[in-house]
Formats: sequence, C-alpha cells, structure tokens
Amino acid sequence: MDRWKFARGAQSRQATVPFRTGVSRMGVVVPFEEKSQSSGIDVLVDLVRADMERVNQTILSRTGSEVTMIPEVANHLISSGGKRLRPMLTLATAGLCSYAGEGHIKLAASVEFMHTATLLHDDVVDESDMRRGKLAARMLWGNEASVLVGDFLLGQAFKMMVEVGSLPCLDVLSTAAAVIAEGEVMQLSAAKDMQTSEDDYLAVIRAKTAALFAAACEVGPILATRGKPDIAACRSYGMNLGIAFQLIDDALDYGGSSAKLGKNVGDDFREGKITLPVVLSYRRGSDEERAFWKRTLEDGDIKDGDLETALATMKKYRALEDTVERARHYGAMARDALELFPASDCKRALIDVVGFCVSRAH
Repeated sequence: MDRWKFARGAQSRQATVPFRTGVSRMGVVVPFEEKSQSSGIDVLVDLVRADMERVNQTILSRTGSEVTMIPEVANHLISSGGKRLRPMLTLATAGLCSYAGEGHIKLAASVEFMHTATLLHDDVVDESDMRRGKLAARMLWGNEASVLVGDFLLGQAFKMMVEVGSLPCLDVLSTAAAVIAEGEVMQLSAAKDMQTSEDDYLAVIRAKTAALFAAACEVGPILATRGKPDIAACRSYGMNLGIAFQLIDDALDYGGSSAKLGKNVGDDFREGKITLPVVLSYRRGSDEERAFWKRTLEDGDIKDGDLETALATMKKYRALEDTVERARHYGAMARDALELFPASDCKRALIDVVGFCVSRAH
C-alpha cells in the first residue's frame, strides 16, 4: 500500500483500573519451547552495572526542572521498574567494540529518554490506563502534561547528544526519532484496518520499536570509530532484536498475565490494534470469523465474551505460536549478526539477551 512507502525509505537510514468494556481478562498460555533465560538479562546487567549507575545518575540529573510537574511526571515512569534494556545495549555494544571514552554514558541516557518520551506519547495516543503495573502518567497528570514532559525529555536527549560531539551518532539517533514518529503515524493508519498485511505490520514495528533498538546498538561502534562492517552488524543485531521483542509482546498481550505485562491482558484487542496474531487469525479464518474481527476491531463493537472468542480463534489457527516462531526467526538473525565479532563477555551477554527477549516469562 502506498501509505507505507515513505517509512520504508526512512528506515534505510499500582492501581487497578476498570476496563472500558465488560471484556474478560482471561488469557491463554503461549507454548514457548525454549527454557526461560532470565539469566540472559542478568549477565548483561552485571556486565554494565558500573556504567549503568552513571547512566542512572545522568538520567536523574537531567530530569531536574524548576517546573515541578516535569520531574514528577518523568520520575513516575523512569522509576517504575523498567529494565532499561535499550541503554544497556548501547553500553554493551560500545564495550563489544572496545570503546574507552565517556560518550557512551550520555548516549545511553539519551536512548532511555527517547524511549521514555515515546511511552508517554504512546499512552496518550492509545488512551492507556496502565503502564508497567502502575497508573499511566496521563491518568494522574492528564494528556497535555504527558505529551509536554515527553517533549522535554526529547529535548534533553538531543542536548546530551550534542554534548557528546559525534555528528554521526547525532545523525543516527535523530533519524531514529523521526522514524519512530513515522511508525506511530503508520500504526494510527493501520488501527482498525483489517486489510493490514503481515508486511505492513512488520513495517510498523520496524519503525515504531526496532528503530530505537537499532540506533541504540549502532552508536556504540560509531563512538569506537569502527568500520562499516562492525557498525552494520551492530545495527542489524539491534533491528532484528527489536522486531523479535515486539512480536513477543504481541503474543503476550493475548497469552500473558496482567502482573507480568504491567498492563491488562487483551489491551491491544480493546484498543483496536491490528497486531500479528490478529493479522494471522483474520487471514486464515472463515468469512464468519473475519466478520467477527471486523465487528470488534474495525467497528469497535466489543461485547462480553468477545476476548474469549478472539483467543479461541487464535488458538484454532496457531496465531500465537506462529507469532512466537516469527520472533525466533528474527532472534536467530540477531545472533548471526554478532558472528563477525570475536568471543568476549560483551558478545556472550548480547547473544544471551536474544534468548531472554524471545523466551520471556508468560
């Protein structure tokens, strides 16, 4: 479809919230075959612990403002227990390429600010009530404050990029910011559109999610002044890891639990989001089943029991299992991208992260 072409070009460069409908919170179990590798993220955490302490100090110092609401809103989300995977990837890829300077600290903080800003904006666009198991900032301070504080964090992120003084890194991260915004608009266009194809949806998540993973991994070798092959390998690792990460999120929204998701199971369904499990179920379904998806997601006519019907249809057509299989495929591509590098603690940690992302608890 023509509306997707522009983004493909850009990419080349603790409260319980009542549901808005009566839909049940029931989920189904996604049969992950790989054993959960929580140690995968632990290895990375241990490896970059000292640098992450400095990143966290930088984050806290840069959220300060005489406008009281800014640190209140920012810290509500920043301190809410996120894994901070993206900045850790920046630190680890810098280590993978033997970078010995200081710039990776500010760039990692910039990456986290960009991510936090997108979460604040996403919750407004999606009208989300919860984020990481807590009330979303928009529920406490309103939509306007959430958007504006997100803009403040983006401004701080770019200020730190400039301070690092690397124009190539600034180019990579600023391009990512533009691509992420394009991805948001693409998702808006695809919302409630059952004609969305798998390729269309992959274009959305490449822009909306994977672009920041890719940029976070690309700036490490750039800082280390490595050649194009190393830079391209790290970018490929991040891009494919980001796609795998989002696909697992898509499956978990229907096959996970509220406690582990930090949001309500089935939120994507209630918000009319066309994710891969829906795309697969719709394409493989009967005329009657397709009419169900059009009524619930295109028309927004969701009734009691519809989530259970959606889950049963996904189970019938193996939509969740196949979404996980797609994630494994991209995870394998991420691992292969690192084969260019010699064995090291950083390489091992980055490879283990793939297992963690694909085999997250469900």
